Amino acid sequence: MADDRSAFVVSADWVENNLGAPEFRVLDAAWYLPAQNRNGAEEYAAGHIPGAVFFDQDVISDHSTGLPHAIPSPEYFATEVGKIGIAETDTIVVHDGPGIFTAPRVWWLFRTMGAKNVYVMDGGLDGWKKEGRPLTADLPEPKPATFRAHFDPSRVTTLEAMKDIVARGTRQIADARSAGRFAGTDPEPRAGLRSGHMPGAKSLPSGVFSENGHFKSLSDLRRTIEDAGIDLSRPVVTSCGSGITAAIITLALTSLGHSDNTLYDGSWSEWGGRDDTPAVTGKS
Repeated sequence: MADDRSAFVVSADWVENNLGAPEFRVLDAAWYLPAQNRNGAEEYAAGHIPGAVFFDQDVISDHSTGLPHAIPSPEYFATEVGKIGIAETDTIVVHDGPGIFTAPRVWWLFRTMGAKNVYVMDGGLDGWKKEGRPLTADLPEPKPATFRAHFDPSRVTTLEAMKDIVARGTRQIADARSAGRFAGTDPEPRAGLRSGHMPGAKSLPSGVFSENGHFKSLSDLRRTIEDAGIDLSRPVVTSCGSGITAAIITLALTSLGHSDNTLYDGSWSEWGGRDDTPAVTGKS
């Protein structure tokens, strides 16, 4: 059923049919943890969708925080994406390697900065390659564009706001890390972080929202979220290890028409690295 799919996720067919269209932009936003033994920039250079530009989530970020790929200032973001030919009025399609992994973060970031027509490509570049769709190693030379940022701070939760949410329970907390990391039975991939989760948080591992790189149906997304103990009639803040896969939950919520959600940008990299923030272990 077409109406049971997310309005923010587009097929590889749709992307291929629109390649070369005016104001149609494709962004490769692949990013990986060291344990995955993959390099997004190297894979992009070896072969990418014709016309696609690489969006480096570590470069287009705030480097002053000491946290990985923190949300950049609107001014810096606008300058950097303008260099790669992106305007806020463009139709922007973001993809990663496996499918629904790191692309939703960039989808969320562009929307937070004011772009309206932003989508995630289903199946990722891995699926694109598997289906034998066109690839090129030619590096594009995009004409610089003007991106007029309209930053929406209501989409972002800060550390101080997160402390208040945990203390007062004003928002439900959805944690996209693995169940083992949430429970504190598996170590964090980043050194120096405590194990466990924020008091009151619910575990919603990012992998439960897709299958073979394809985003699940709206009915499946709703069931998954509600089974985790999240009430879709109440506000939600999403979190993960470093603010990337939290956006998968944000994409799922937004796809279901849930608008009162924010993303905790510092996520566990910030929370778990401090000694003044409460943490608990166990499955709940």
